Amino acid sequence: MDRAVVSLVKVSDVYESLKESLSLSNGLAGLSVHDHILIKPNIVSWDFELPFPPYGVVTTSSVMSALVRILAEHGFRNLIIGEGSLPKLSTAGHEVYGALGYKKLQERYGVKLVDFNQEEFVPMDYGDGFKLDIAKQALEADKIINLPVLKTHNQAKVSLGIKNLKGCLSKNSKRYCHGLGNGELSLTFPRIIEKLPVALTIIDGLYTLEKGPGPTGKAYPKGLLITSGDPFACDLVGAAVLGYPAKDVPHLARYAENHGYSLDLWDYEIAGESIADHQKLVEYDFEWSEDNTGPSGFKKKGITGLAIRKYDSSLCTGCSVQFNPMLILLSSAFKGSSFPNIEVVSGKQQLASAGFDHSLLFGKCACHLNKDNPDIKKGIQLWGCPPDLEKMVEELAKEGLECDYNEYVRFRHYLFDRYTGKEGFNLSDWSVE
Repeated sequence: MDRAVVSLVKVSDVYESLKESLSLSNGLAGLSVHDHILIKPNIVSWDFELPFPPYGVVTTSSVMSALVRILAEHGFRNLIIGEGSLPKLSTAGHEVYGALGYKKLQERYGVKLVDFNQEEFVPMDYGDGFKLDIAKQALEADKIINLPVLKTHNQAKVSLGIKNLKGCLSKNSKRYCHGLGNGELSLTFPRIIEKLPVALTIIDGLYTLEKGPGPTGKAYPKGLLITSGDPFACDLVGAAVLGYPAKDVPHLARYAENHGYSLDLWDYEIAGESIADHQKLVEYDFEWSEDNTGPSGFKKKGITGLAIRKYDSSLCTGCSVQFNPMLILLSSAFKGSSFPNIEVVSGKQQLASAGFDHSLLFGKCACHLNKDNPDIKKGIQLWGCPPDLEKMVEELAKEGLECDYNEYVRFRHYLFDRYTGKEGFNLSDWSVE
């Protein structure tokens, strides 16, 4: 059996480097010019109201533009760009496409732009009672080109090609993938690909992100492209570049076991650069206190009387996006005095503990799970999927805790400003010339 080929290319000029990457991996061999091809980027979220640093978070428009141009030059005409961003996204996907310059690709090459969240989803039965609703446009494509980002993920360790396909799911199915037991995250989302015709994966590694998948993580210029017609082999190399052997990434190890893949890099042909020359551990998760009472920074700040239980894989993507703002708002309520003995729980499996005067239930799942919990003295229920932060500010104010939303606004500006003027960080990578 021939070894799967993965190309690893250092980027000089994005267009030329992508051509080299596709040539080394023979990446276009599995495509026909008659195919209807869906290109699936990673647009995990966007924001038009507050500063949003896309570095290492969102697929660069420079790589997307180069890919579409190359495909057009090879005679491909039936191209679709499709994504289903977070349900929290207040603006329609087409507005984000406009911000990313995709409308220019539509005008130049006739690319069709599809927001999965505005389209039809089709129920797919995977067997053993496992069902997911997948975007009809993704199922109807003859071939899919998967265009993820080279980043870590605080629940899945790495978020590469296989993880990127979660964007093809309906909102309810995305929630379903953050379940318990057989519905645990690492057991669910790797199965999405089984129903999708993924023919090519290109990992956009112009930047990489630690403690991802969102902008609260820290990005670094990386300048790499990783390409393969084999989706697992591509993720294997991507994980290795990030410093994670596939055996240590639960969803990759499980995928290999279920589909007969080797976890040994020597069983794959790596064309171009050496992995060792670009391999560097990128941390995937935030530091938490040893007693599980909150981020380590809270303890350093001297915050007491507050126990925030660490998120787990059952925390859905929508709530996870709101989790960090919730931390900022709680921190802003600290004025030097102890909090009034509050515990914060989230997700589908965290039960409020005895011994607390207040139990803050973050999100619909935590509210449902704890609705009859006898250990709760006084519940502060933050319903919603995800919960509304303004509502949280109102509820905490009733308990004498004054959160300052401006602190969150300042934090968002900080996240953006830390890259401003820094060498290697170019916002022009998210525009189309």
